[in-house]
Amino acid sequence: MSGAHNTTLVGGADGSGGMFDRIAPRYDLLNRLMSFGVDRRWRRRLLDAMPTEGPLLDVATGTADVALALAQRSPAVTVIGLDPSGGMLGVGREKIERRRLGDRVALVEGDARDMPFDADRFAGSCIAFGIRNVPDRLAGLREMARVTRPGGPVVVLELSEPRGGPMAALARLHVHHVVPRLGALLSGDREYRYLQASIADFPPADVFCDLMREAGLCDVVAHRLTFGTAHLYIGHA
Repeated sequence: MSGAHNTTLVGGADGSGGMFDRIAPRYDLLNRLMSFGVDRRWRRRLLDAMPTEGPLLDVATGTADVALALAQRSPAVTVIGLDPSGGMLGVGREKIERRRLGDRVALVEGDARDMPFDADRFAGSCIAFGIRNVPDRLAGLREMARVTRPGGPVVVLELSEPRGGPMAALARLHVHHVVPRLGALLSGDREYRYLQASIADFPPADVFCDLMREAGLCDVVAHRLTFGTAHLYIGHA
């Protein structure tokens, strides 16, 4: 899965917006299959951490799953989704039109390291399955902190490779073998080999929490999800 992520936030070869353009038509199906549907439960945890009023920002919005869920949860919410992949955003715009939420959900093509938004614009910001693809994660987190109002939540949902516990070996087998093979079958070997590697290379939860604090966020906590295959990080601007 990517930044739902969901996608990467900068151009380049692997992990680029162009890479996600190529897999955009099958992206949602792949996420469901590779996570056995559990990613939906993880996203509900993210939604619960976000405000139910005011403008919200969904970074690495991908096909807009999180942005739409935020808008559908509360009529007092408007959402902007930011992503560098035009192909992913095209799929997202079709979803928005089908659900008739164009008055409350807008999608913008752009880079998380240099967001086209004023400081303190949003009541809360989030990124799901996308921060691991940012080459300069600190810059991305600082931008999220900058555009979020003081005291507002900055919420990060990200995949991780379990490093301990009785289910760790099974989870690692899934990440290293099932994910790339299923991805290659349905989409492309190169793209999903990259995604597997990006999960394995993501830092441990305590290290990422320190990075969030370095970005200027306070009251940072990490919640371990499903044997450590994902974490929900919550900080405040």
